[in-house]
Amino acid sequence: MPFGTVKLNDGNEFPVIAFGTGSKWKGQDVTDYVIQAIETGFSHLDTAQWYKTEDSVGRAIHDSGLNRDDLYITTKWSGLTSIPEAIQNSLDQLGLKQVDLYLIHNPAFIKDIAKDWAEFEKIKEAGFSKSIGVSNFNLAKLEELVKIAKVKPAVNQILFHPYNYAENKGLLEFSAKHGIVTEAYSSLQPITRYPGGSVDAPVNAAAKRLNATPTQILLSWVRSKGVAIVTTSSNKEHLQEYLDVADLPSLTEEEIAAIDEAGAKGPPNKYWSNLYRNRYILAAGLFVQLAGFLFISTMRS
Repeated sequence: MPFGTVKLNDGNEFPVIAFGTGSKWKGQDVTDYVIQAIETGFSHLDTAQWYKTEDSVGRAIHDSGLNRDDLYITTKWSGLTSIPEAIQNSLDQLGLKQVDLYLIHNPAFIKDIAKDWAEFEKIKEAGFSKSIGVSNFNLAKLEELVKIAKVKPAVNQILFHPYNYAENKGLLEFSAKHGIVTEAYSSLQPITRYPGGSVDAPVNAAAKRLNATPTQILLSWVRSKGVAIVTTSSNKEHLQEYLDVADLPSLTEEEIAAIDEAGAKGPPNKYWSNLYRNRYILAAGLFVQLAGFLFISTMRS
């Protein structure tokens, strides 16, 4: 069963899992990786002006041979040029006449929120993007935008995982009230950046019950919050692992609450996380040193 779509506040359908070509891929040719993602089952592709991957995403779209309606394309204005110039450059790079979603990449790029958002509303009106939205907006910034917007943002893409859920609850509630879909990136940070933290135990317990991987449990937890997902990998097996989350039974309320509670304790100290991540390397190093010490001691005796 595929992840499916949700209806945005402007009536357009939005695929709730996307293949990202973000920071990890910045400036690289991602053509083959995007084609691999499409072949694995991803239909939503996410890029940005800042990533400098729009050209290779465009090649992958062309080389896939799929009809335009079979793919959903998100890109972002990253403040490198004016907004009108940026959307035209993005369309040219992608080889498209229209994207499905155009986002303000970061509020830091905004000089005048009313004027800049008006430019985005013009982009939607002109048909260059079906939907418009934002990324990395906190609650205060999103409230400010909603107050002045003629067209509300349809999506807010944010950093989101169990360790920052508590600080984002108000943002999620406000977004839901206004029909703004929250989309998460870097949701696997408890594994990739903060291993050995308090979230590990409830995640591993749920993984054991469902015969799933910790990665799948984290993505399932994101889904339980009504949040869409952007993820990436160069590994086909990992991409399939992500998509298979759609077939998992739901987490129980108790499992979700346990992950929430563990996440509220905050991530582990980065020093200890690095030790945990490199524990096998460190152990091997200590073993080699010990073996060397014993060898020298034996020779001396």
